[in-house]
Amino acid sequence: MSVELNHTIIHSRDNRESAEFLADLLGLEIGPEWGPFVPVVLANGVTPDFATIPEASITRQHYAFLISEAEFDTAFDRIRELGIAYYADPHRKLPGEINHNDGGRGVYFPDPGGHGMELITRPYGG
Repeated sequence: MSVELNHTIIHSRDNRESAEFLADLLGLEIGPEWGPFVPVVLANGVTPDFATIPEASITRQHYAFLISEAEFDTAFDRIRELGIAYYADPHRKLPGEINHNDGGRGVYFPDPGGHGMELITRPYGG
């Protein structure tokens, strides 16, 4: 059997809000709630499972999603419609810009729980 990532738990202030945010932005489905988790189903079967915990206990993490050019257009339009701050870099030194690393496009932005989200259209180093 080959090794695959099946799911990861993402701490959030509100599991439903964070799951709906990601699903709406990327045109994805929310899976059935399972215990304290609200999963978002990705195309490769991996699920980020959002769990509500006290905000003071949330350790900010980074999550990158590889998407198509068309999906990027849709998601980036939604980011701008919602007035979400976005950056071309993870250090937030290039606000209001996207990057063109490895011949693709990329953007960084926060989710409702404060995690650093990234959308890219080409894998790095490819």
